[in-house]
Amino acid sequence: MFRRLAPSLRPAARCLSSGSVDVTAPLNFWAGKRWKASRDECVKESVYEPATGRVFCRFEPCGAAEVDQAVEAAKSAFGHWSKMSGMERAKVMMEAARLVESRREAIAELEVVNNGKSITEARLDVDSARLCIEYYAGLAGTLAGQHVQLSGGSFAYTRREPLGVCVGIGAWNYPFQIAAWKSAPALACGNSMVFKPSPVTPVTAAVLAELYAEAGAPEGLLNVVQGGPDTGSLLCRHPDVAKVSFTGSVPTGKKIMAMASEGVKPVTLELGGKSPLLIFEDSDVENAVKGALMANFLSQGQVCSNGTRVFVHKDILPRFVEEVVKRTLAIKIGDPLLETTRMGALVSRPHLEKVLSFVDQAKKEGATVLCGGDAFVPSDPKLRGGYYMTPCVLGDCTDEMTCVKEEIFGPVMSVLSFESEEEALRRANDSALGLAAGVFTRDVRRAHRVVERLKAGSCFINNYNITPVEVPFGGFKMSGIGRENGRVAIEFYSQMKTVFVEMGDVDSLF
Repeated sequence: MFRRLAPSLRPAARCLSSGSVDVTAPLNFWAGKRWKASRDECVKESVYEPATGRVFCRFEPCGAAEVDQAVEAAKSAFGHWSKMSGMERAKVMMEAARLVESRREAIAELEVVNNGKSITEARLDVDSARLCIEYYAGLAGTLAGQHVQLSGGSFAYTRREPLGVCVGIGAWNYPFQIAAWKSAPALACGNSMVFKPSPVTPVTAAVLAELYAEAGAPEGLLNVVQGGPDTGSLLCRHPDVAKVSFTGSVPTGKKIMAMASEGVKPVTLELGGKSPLLIFEDSDVENAVKGALMANFLSQGQVCSNGTRVFVHKDILPRFVEEVVKRTLAIKIGDPLLETTRMGALVSRPHLEKVLSFVDQAKKEGATVLCGGDAFVPSDPKLRGGYYMTPCVLGDCTDEMTCVKEEIFGPVMSVLSFESEEEALRRANDSALGLAAGVFTRDVRRAHRVVERLKAGSCFINNYNITPVEVPFGGFKMSGIGRENGRVAIEFYSQMKTVFVEMGDVDSLF
């Protein structure tokens, strides 16, 4: 399945456990194989390696003809897959999970080269994807309805049935993991899927589709089409698509919701966040600092659930700030393929410049840069074209500042002070977004009391940014609709049919 990487890539990225990946091959995948776009005028898009700034590979965006072919392949696969028993589907999915595990290092390295995150994090992302496939494989054989006894021997029952062809549209911060998070529950329920990854990180979704095919899935069960907004619009508006699941920004989510509404299609939207992290005076400060670092600096801060508004009780603020700055300054930045690196490169040059502009704006508005916030140039000459910055901690922040109100999506932590629980809750909830929130305290009653009042879909007590696949993930307010992961996701990839069975004569009024 895997072939050699393009020779221009760094040797560290070539160590793939089943050969190598041919990045010169087309990244579109449907009906069981790779495809080139059929349009003569199709212009290939460049994909960059964030760590070096070099062109990694190129892909051909899909137009209407390619989208039609991919959806048709998915329709064909759905006809067979939906008729299989849950246990039969589970067998294929478990084999796909086994293949993911066997290629763990290869996939993780490819993710690093395409995304810029550290190899340590990329391995965890691959593990999360594999666990997600295993989890929904386990649920596939348990999908069932309900029997309801009615009078006179009559009864009713319900059936949980698949929707049909589902569309998944992924984000660039977790390319492989998101492809698995969306495809696994869809396939477990008997659906097929057409997945469109971000054009910034298009590579590993195609690898996942190949692994499903290798595991014995029907041709066309998971298909990958490459492209930007135009390709996404074609998918959302396609008459043969039954459901759309999207991860990304709020503005794009609104557009997808509007397009899907034209066909009254259900949507799952996992959108942005500006999540609060509340650290009370009785907290274990050591753990609170570690939680704040995990809440802000994973994947170079490019995580939608990040707790970027860190509210710290005034009594422990000096101690907290001293420790969080000390640990932030110790974060090793550099080549994401090295085991010792803890912060790799941001995903693109334009995104790096955008994040740095937020730091500049924060300084103009009165925030104090306690550390970081500058472009970083590694000493290794091969990395000097990469998109690096030093992780930043901002002090003296107020609720009105741009850095506190808007999602930065980079390694920038805004620290704010508070005096009372009521004040902290009021300020924490003062946002149009509500994806996640966190609380650090030793008082178990306070912890549950505060979490009950936080307007966020995913809350953490004395930890942050852990996402076990058994637990639902999603937001309130403008942070989205629906949930990913957990048993509840089955409800978003299936529909309920009710059947009434009369065992006697019809009692007619006519």
